[in-house]
Amino acid sequence: MNKNSENISRFELLIMKKIDGEISPEEEVELQQFLDDHPDRKKEVEELQQLKEETGEMKKQIFPEMAWEVYWTRLYNRLERSISWILISFGSVIIVGFGIYHAINALIGDTDMPAFLKVGIFALIMGLLILLASVIREKLMVRKHDKYKEIKR
Repeated sequence: MNKNSENISRFELLIMKKIDGEISPEEEVELQQFLDDHPDRKKEVEELQQLKEETGEMKKQIFPEMAWEVYWTRLYNRLERSISWILISFGSVIIVGFGIYHAINALIGDTDMPAFLKVGIFALIMGLLILLASVIREKLMVRKHDKYKEIKR
């Protein structure tokens, strides 16, 4: 690596430190000397600082953090999410139930498949359904008594 490319890499490091507010006084002097030697780079530094300021302000304008906290405390906002999850769950149960019903009918109606294989498949499906119901029930019970429920992220 030649001396000029080392200076540019060092300059890029110093400029990022300056923009992030992490530059030491010695590094500030070094950066200023580099900018005095390369006046064309001064505009680049100003543009990067302006970009950082604008993007920082943009985040506050989009939706401030406090507004999110207020959003989740309102009943309507919590209610609409709850209702949508209930409807999604209800629709999923209907679709999965319909699929299971037709799978069982096809399994029972298949005369070429041995009876022990049918029993095995039926036992597997029932075991999975019971396990799924057990896990869902447990999650719902634990959710009611979750000691970390009120902790804000």
